[in-house]
Amino acid sequence: MIDIATRPGVTQRFLYIAPESPKAAVILYAGGHGGLQLDPYGTFGWGQGNFLVRSRQTFVSNGLAVAVIDAPSDRQSVPFLNGFRLSAEHAADGKAVIAWMREQTKVPVWLVGTSRGTQSVAAIAIALASGGGPDGIVLTSTILQDDKGGSPVTGMNLSALKVPVLVVHHKDDACRYCPVSGTSGLMEKLTGSSDDGLMIVSGGSSKGDPCEAFAYHGFNGVEGEVVRAIAEWIVAH
Repeated sequence: MIDIATRPGVTQRFLYIAPESPKAAVILYAGGHGGLQLDPYGTFGWGQGNFLVRSRQTFVSNGLAVAVIDAPSDRQSVPFLNGFRLSAEHAADGKAVIAWMREQTKVPVWLVGTSRGTQSVAAIAIALASGGGPDGIVLTSTILQDDKGGSPVTGMNLSALKVPVLVVHHKDDACRYCPVSGTSGLMEKLTGSSDDGLMIVSGGSSKGDPCEAFAYHGFNGVEGEVVRAIAEWIVAH
C-alpha cells in the first residue's frame, strides 16, 4: 500500500504490485464511483469484482508493474469520484502517481481505465498533454454516451492526445453508455495520437446488469486473453 501527497492536505492511496523486472507500468482506474476504499492492508472495501481490479495480478504476470488507484483522501465518501473525474484536482493526483511510478520502475507508465475509469484516463491524459502525463493510455469499455451529467469520452478534446491510445471493447457490450457502434467515432477523434489501435473482443459470458463487471462489459470469462493482448500492445509501443 502506497500513500503519496498530491495536493495540499491531500494524499492518494494505491495498491502497488510489480514483477522483478517490469517491461512497463500501468495505473488502473476502475469504473463506477471509483471509491475502492483500500485499507492499509490492501483490502478493498468496494470494487473487488471490477475488470481491472480483479485482473491486477494478470497484468503483473504479463510483465507489468501495477498501481490500482483509489479515490484520493478528500473523496473517501459518497460520491467518491463521481463529478470529479474531469477535474484539475483529479489530474494533479494522477500526475503525482505517474511521477512516482516512473521513479520507482524506470519504465514507461500507462493509464488504463474501464467504463467510467475511461473518463478519468482520457481527462487526465488531456490535462497533462503538455507535460507530466502518461506514455500512453488504454480505454476499455469506454463511456461513449452519458446521460448522468458527465462527459462521454467522445465529448472530450481527444485531438490533444499525442501519445499512443488503445481502445478495447467487447462486441456484445450491452451497457447503454458503451455501444460498440460508437467506437468508430471515438477512433476518428484521435487525430493527434502517435499511434492508435482498436481491439474488438468476443467470447466469454454475461451475467447480471449489462453495465456491471460480470457482463460482457467487464470482459467476463475472457479477462486473461484481454489483459495479455493489452500488455503486448503496451510493450510494443
